[in-house]
Amino acid sequence: MCGIFGCILRKGLAAPLIHEGLKRLEYRGYDSVGVATLDGGVLHVRKDAGKIDEVAERLGFDEMPGVVGVGHTRWATHGAPTMVNAHPHVDCGGVVAVVHNGVIENFQELRRELEEAGHRFVSKTDTEVIPH
Repeated sequence: MCGIFGCILRKGLAAPLIHEGLKRLEYRGYDSVGVATLDGGVLHVRKDAGKIDEVAERLGFDEMPGVVGVGHTRWATHGAPTMVNAHPHVDCGGVVAVVHNGVIENFQELRRELEEAGHRFVSKTDTEVIPH
């Protein structure tokens, strides 16, 4: 199970609201947390294993630039609870960020095909095939 919270604001920073939204989803259980924001066409991603407030303080979630963003709390199903396996996951160019709840049954086949096409993966999760 996971928690997903996203927002689009007219002004201000999205990340503090995402941080608060994820805290309200803590009851669902999780082992890692991450946030992606978009600012002026630049994607910013911060994530790690651990408790929401601890990771948020250590990585400075609330200072992330951007009025658009999404956050995710993860309960590991594929891949250990580590920073590289935490969501959001990004494509090779760092342009697309994805969070996901569920299982991609054929992710190993998809990953092999994408790797053969030149895509680089950093995690052991099924979700990482989506942004590629």
